[in-house]
Amino acid sequence: MLVLPPRSAKLNGVVGRAQPTHGDEDRCLPGKLSSFKLGAAVRDKIYLVSFLLLAGLLLYSGRGLLPNSVVVAWGLTFAGTTAAGVLGMVLYRVQLELRASRHELARKEAELSFAREIQRALFPKHFPADSGLEFAGVYVPAKGISGDYYDVLPTGNGLVVFAIADISGKGVSAAILMSNLHAVLRTLALAGHSPVQVCSQLNRHLHQVTDGARFATMFYAEWHASERRLSYINGGHNAPILLGSRDSRRLAAGGPPLGIFLDYEFRVSDVILEPGDMIVAYSDGVTEAGTEREEEFGESRLEDFITRNRDKPLTEIAEQVLAAVRKWAGEEPEDDMTLLLVRAPAAR
Repeated sequence: MLVLPPRSAKLNGVVGRAQPTHGDEDRCLPGKLSSFKLGAAVRDKIYLVSFLLLAGLLLYSGRGLLPNSVVVAWGLTFAGTTAAGVLGMVLYRVQLELRASRHELARKEAELSFAREIQRALFPKHFPADSGLEFAGVYVPAKGISGDYYDVLPTGNGLVVFAIADISGKGVSAAILMSNLHAVLRTLALAGHSPVQVCSQLNRHLHQVTDGARFATMFYAEWHASERRLSYINGGHNAPILLGSRDSRRLAAGGPPLGIFLDYEFRVSDVILEPGDMIVAYSDGVTEAGTEREEEFGESRLEDFITRNRDKPLTEIAEQVLAAVRKWAGEEPEDDMTLLLVRAPAAR
């Protein structure tokens, strides 16, 4: 697995738009509080400047009276001392607010770092070595944590399932749904459910927990090594590319994204993988990179790049794809990027 922050790259390959939620509203609260604090700070500065201007005006107007009037001298001294005191209090309040802001920022950063580590732990650390397939994965969140997901799971009955998914939305809410999808998918797969059963139950579960307000695109596949048969369902996800020895095709059959319709009968399709065949599964963050420069990286460019490098180790291909996308669109990802490469080893 390859899990990367937006501006770094480490590789670990092993052979083998939504409706607003309460969470979105809550994210507006810090901005409102900041605006309130900013208004208070501006008000204090206006008071201070007005007071200093008044004190200066009094000092200027009474410059001729100062040697002859003890009362005027005392009043100006009092005004200057008071202004200095007010200035000190304002500076002290600003210092306290800055200190509180730093503590709050550090706390939120610590929470985000903890959430990032938890999410990384959900991705497979190792891929099965005796499954008859090779795997390599890359995951680059755009905002520290994301709703992208992939998994490779031996089910214990001689089968291996793998999946890639993209939760609608971004940030914390998408990451929470992703972790929930991860747990339910693994439970269903390890219980021996078929691809149709897994996708149907995931679809119903996601619709119920989000009231149909969120959805997930997902490609789910089950590998039968003895038959070299791959059974798959594509639930509205970017169609993975199957690169054969002579041509390529898209694995698009299945149904709509999960969570949109409460009950839907997904269709399973089968494909035989010949030695050397490769499956390129990806999220839209890979192919749509470059939107801001008005030209996306695109599926054709991704397919051409991998076709030219298909004989290299999968981890190397994944690393080079990531480098090519960043060269095209810039170092900072515009969206979460996930790439899962699967290959049937060539006969020796």
